[in-house]
Formats: sequence, C-alpha cells, structure tokens
Amino acid sequence: MKKNGKQSTRARSQDTPEGPDRRSFLKLSAAAMASPLLLGASDSEGPVWITTPQPVFPPSPPTRPWMEELPREIVPIPQEPALTPPAEAAPKFDDKEAGREPHQRFDEIVTALGGPTLYELTAKEIPWSFHPDLPIHPDLPRQTVWTYVHKHGDPTVPETRQDPAPTFPSTIVARYGKPVVCRFHNELPKNHQGFGSPEISTHLHNLHMSSGCDGYPSDYYREGKAGPTLKDIGPNGGKGTFKDHFYPNVYAGYDDWRAKYGVGIGDPNEALGTLWFHDHTEDFTAPNVYRGLAGFYLLFDPIDSGDEADPSSTALRLPSGPYDYPLAFGDKRFDPQGYLFWDEFHVEGVLGDKVTVNGKIEPVLPVDARKYRLRLLNTGPSRFYEFYLVDGRDREQTFTYIANDGNLLPAPLFNQRKVRIAVAERADIVVDFSRYPIGTALYLVNRLRQDSTRKPKDVKKPGTRVLKFVVDRPPPQQDLSQVPNALRELPPLPKAEELATLKVRRWEFDRKGGLWTVNGRLFDRHNPRARIDKGAMEIWELVGKSGGWSHPIHLHLEEGRILSKSVDGVTVPIPPHERGRKDVFELDQTMTIKVLVRFRDFTGKYVMHCHNVIHEDHAMMVRWDVEDKNDA
Repeated sequence: MKKNGKQSTRARSQDTPEGPDRRSFLKLSAAAMASPLLLGASDSEGPVWITTPQPVFPPSPPTRPWMEELPREIVPIPQEPALTPPAEAAPKFDDKEAGREPHQRFDEIVTALGGPTLYELTAKEIPWSFHPDLPIHPDLPRQTVWTYVHKHGDPTVPETRQDPAPTFPSTIVARYGKPVVCRFHNELPKNHQGFGSPEISTHLHNLHMSSGCDGYPSDYYREGKAGPTLKDIGPNGGKGTFKDHFYPNVYAGYDDWRAKYGVGIGDPNEALGTLWFHDHTEDFTAPNVYRGLAGFYLLFDPIDSGDEADPSSTALRLPSGPYDYPLAFGDKRFDPQGYLFWDEFHVEGVLGDKVTVNGKIEPVLPVDARKYRLRLLNTGPSRFYEFYLVDGRDREQTFTYIANDGNLLPAPLFNQRKVRIAVAERADIVVDFSRYPIGTALYLVNRLRQDSTRKPKDVKKPGTRVLKFVVDRPPPQQDLSQVPNALRELPPLPKAEELATLKVRRWEFDRKGGLWTVNGRLFDRHNPRARIDKGAMEIWELVGKSGGWSHPIHLHLEEGRILSKSVDGVTVPIPPHERGRKDVFELDQTMTIKVLVRFRDFTGKYVMHCHNVIHEDHAMMVRWDVEDKNDA
C-alpha cells in the first residue's frame, strides 16, 4: 500500500484513458475476481458466475464529531469581467486550448440574449483537511484532494483580491436568459500519486445544452493528451489545458416555444434549479469525483428568483442569499493511517464508512433562527441516504420538501420527516429554525443502512448523525421568505392515445460475467446504441434485470417524467416527490420504470448510465445520438 502523505490505494493507476489497456484490464479484473466455477444460469439469463464476496476493507479511524464549523454562508465563484479571447461558435484555437466542437447555436442565442458571462475554474490538487487539522493528535492527517477552484485562488489560500474567497465546494450562480461560458482549466499533476487519472471532461448535470459542452466521457483532456473523441479536433490534436463550455441557460423546448410565440427562451415550467458539475472522464469518473472534482451550479429565473424580497407577483420568495445553502454529501473511506483510500480496479468498488458534508466529516453549521432552503446533493460514489432531522433526543422534526433533482415540485410537501436520495439525486427542503430557542442543536441523521456498494439494506433507528445545526442567533434582518402553496406547474403530459403511438425503447441494466452491462453490452464510445430524431418524444423502459443491485439511472440532455413503476410485473405507486420532472431514476433490483422523454433543441452524442459511478466506470453506460433530419 502506497503511503505518500497524501492518499493510499491498493492499485495505483498506471493505465490512463489514452489506450485500450484500461478497458481490457477492467474486463480481465472482473473475470479474475469472479470464480471460474459456472452453474447453469446467469445473473439473468445464461451462465452464472459465482463471484467472490464483497471486498472487506479496514474501517476508517475514529473521528471526534462536531469539531469544525462550516461557513455561515456559501460564497459563489465571481464572474470574470469579459470574455478574452471570445468563445465564439467556431473556435480559434491557441496552443493551450483543448479540442472542441463549434458551439451549437452560439451566435443565434447570444444575438438574442446578449453576450455570455465568463466563469473560469481550474481543476487542481490542493491541500485539504477532512477533519480539523489539529496540531496535536489529529484524527486524520492533512492530505490532498482534487477539486475545481476559482482561477484566482482556492478555498485553502487567502484571497489577495477584495472580494470574499469562494467557499468549498465551488458554486456558480446563474440565471435563465443569461448565457454563460465556463472555461475549465486542467492543472492536475500529470505524474500524480495514488488513484484517479489527471484528465477531465466536465459534465454539468443536467443542463439542457449541446453535445460538445456536455462532458462526454471520452472528450477528456489535459496537457499533451486528448480523448479519442477529441483527438482530431483543433490544430494541436485536441491536446490542450482548457476547454470552453457554452451553457445557453434556455429552457428545454426553446424551439417549440419560439415557434409558437415568436419570443422568449422556452417554457418556464421546464426550469431547473439545483444543478451540479463533476468530472466524467471515461473509466475514472468514480475516483476523480471521489477525490473532489464536483461543484454546484444554481440556476434562477423570474419564478425562482433567488430574492426573497422580490416584489414581483410571480416570484416565489423562497429563502435566499445566505439562507439558500447547498450541501454535498459523499461517502469516503480512510486507511488505518487516515489517508483517503480507494480500490481502483475492484468491480465492487469501495463503500465509504465516513460521510463528508461539503468536504468535512461531522461538521457544525451555525444557523439563524429563521427559514433556510437546504439543497441536498448525493455526490456518491455508492451510498444512498435517507435523512431525518432530529433533536438531541432523536425526536423527528418536520420540514417542507420543495424540489427533487433540481426541479421545483408543483406544490410543496409539507410536514415531511424524511428525504431519500440516491447517488446524484438532489432534494431541496425548507427548514424553519425560528421554531427553536437560541442554543438549540439539531442533527441530520442517515438511517438508511448499507453494507455493500450493491444496494441499500434497510432503515433503522437511531442512524448516523452526519451534520449538526446550532441555532445560535436571531436573524440580523426580518425573514421575508415564504413557502407558497403552489410552486411551479408541470408541462402537460400527452393524452393516452398519443402515448400509445410513441416509440418504446427497452434498456436492461444487468450484470453478466462479473461486468455491468446495458442490454448485455459494455459502453462503446464510438457507436450509438440509438439514433433519435431531434424533437422526438419516446418512452424509455428502464429495467432492473437482476435482483441484487440498485441502479440510479441518469439520462443526459433532457428531464423525464415517470409514467409508471412496477416490480416483477406488479404496478407500484410513484412516490409524491418523484411525480415531477427528473433526471435520476432509482431502479431498485427487479423494478421497471417507464419514462417519457423528449429530445429537443440540440444534437450530437449523449449518454445514459448508472450513477453508482463504480458501475459507470465498469461500462454500465450507453451512447445515444440526437440527429436532425434537416442536416442530412
């Protein structure tokens, strides 16, 4: 086991994504970890591999809780003053720019909405403390992580500029109708120590945007290296250190809306709110995100305006500013010396036994005695959560559930006592801390037990406390926020007779020969498994073929609406929080989920995959392309 003062791993990566050796190694590793003994049936059909048990790793060292405070408010990444050089549709490459396709619809959208705002972020290695960096007997040593930082600094270094230093994880605040260019620089160390691979392909989950900016897994880059779907783009073969992503910030259905009304940026009922960006490098998404390559992208519009004092009659006036607080949860495991641990090549991956909240273990969040909007995100890699808010005697407290997967529900779910999120799922809740006396301590507790990366086990009290809230002061100003009885309407569903005419595609998520597959096959970066006409509406059947796993399935480009759920052919109810628009669908064991999806406004290559990113890295992913007949 490598010890370098930074992290440890059972298998240091020597294969990076430039060649076929990595995928071949994964296949051989999976086969080697499976018993050669065959029985007469497979995980679903065909021969069954008698697999070895889940790997058993030493537990993480114990840590003392509630020793470090999170910042009282999240400070977003500042905008840059101008685009230099311009990120026009047709790129003018320099020797530092990675390959990229021309930005789809750039000139059209910028002409209609105005020039894009520029944000610059750098993927780099920084020192970090998951637990207080005590001078004497620290519970965990100071070590390094990979993350996205503002180009002028990082969360561990005081800013020389006058504006406040951005907080961790990096957060971008954007608005519909105001396009953005995010310039992602890659300064990860080429000769890095430990697991992961120092290429990046950044995916903004789940913005409506063109394929070339979506973070396609094999569009990765770093200095001197370009992924196989970038290598022929640009004068330097795509081997650059930064790439511009154009985020148009228009609603899905932009074309339909403008065809109908002649103006506007699409249907506001298609708005997103809580998004996040993360690395999506092929075969290395799990370790790279595990090391910290993730951040928030919060998107506002006139309805969810981000201003609780907004005088507009259409504004919801939800808690805003310091009281709109994103929280990223990730499961981690540390070796006996306290360094972040990962088993890179085991097909079962690593289940963390410590939960980080915004990069910290068991932190404290001081709050004012007023309403807060808490945006909960599960960054993975494998653990599911069912959170409860409890007092010091483990008595459950109530809150209001307002959004799932970044989408406001049609109406709030009041008096909720639990919220469950699979990997990559988001849930926005509103907690009214004014109900509690100053000095009250409350805890966010996970009661969903899980002892393998395959699936959750059961719910059991009292659970594990992962975050402590302390109501430590009255609000400096009057709380003007509210949670109205109606939030955002849903776009209407087609009538039954129209649904009956739609094309149905069946996608079976399975395990064969120790490998994770979709319709019996591994991911093929070059060949789409479906070709879809731009503007088409289809029903996708997501099928859990085997009974031993839960798969959170993520669909790029578009949101979907769940039409039905069934288990072994028996219809089961759709939970209230899943009746809106979603981009992550929890496929539990032998479940089938029918999802209505439209494919609008943009074309190119996209993917669908299991967001248990260990499964994704072991090729449980499928490419599909949106094509425009008018371009033929």
